[in-house]
Amino acid sequence: MGEGQAHSSVTPLAIAVLALLEERPMHPYEMFQTLIARREDKLVKVRPGSLYHTVSRLADQELVRAEGVDRAGNRPERTTYRITGRGRDALRNRIAEIVRRPVPEYPIFPVALGELHNLPKPEALTLLRERIGVLKAELADTDMLSAWAGEHAVPRRYWIALPYLRTMLAAELAWVEQFAAELDSGALEWEDFDPETGAPTGSGDGPPTAADPSTTPPLPRGRVANPDASSTDSPS
Repeated sequence: MGEGQAHSSVTPLAIAVLALLEERPMHPYEMFQTLIARREDKLVKVRPGSLYHTVSRLADQELVRAEGVDRAGNRPERTTYRITGRGRDALRNRIAEIVRRPVPEYPIFPVALGELHNLPKPEALTLLRERIGVLKAELADTDMLSAWAGEHAVPRRYWIALPYLRTMLAAELAWVEQFAAELDSGALEWEDFDPETGAPTGSGDGPPTAADPSTTPPLPRGRVANPDASSTDSPS
């Protein structure tokens, strides 16, 4: 596998694994325990099965290598891994690639927001209030972790992601609260639904159609409206 392919295949969990092995050699179970103990699961989806698979894939790509097998008492054998030079390069290049340029991450919440009008207003309000409760709990948890790190003199560079997460959570919480307030007060018009069938009654103010170019939002700069048209051969 080429180096470009190796770098692009470094997933978020692979970044976490390589970063751990940059600290010291570990076996996969120790990696899992360390990630959970450090609450890295707030940043990366950590599951034992997926972690073992990630380590195996990194070994196949020669980004890590097995260093030895240990057995303690009646426990199963555990293979210890060490990061390789290629793995260190892949880790640093992948971090730089992510930090350098924002890319669409396609979070699922905006998708649901864009289609929330398909739900009756009372249900939408109930769901938004549930989300507000969860966001407040996550915000409190993030504050607790930041306070713990500060009290234990953990160098800030190791938990710099926490204030970023807090800012994003606080912004989302404020926005959802404002949205729910507008919806509840009637300031935001909503779809009407038939109480018997549950189907929308159709108020006649639906979204614009592609048939009317004047209602089509502008494309981002550099985006081709019709990708196929740009590759069409010119007439001979």
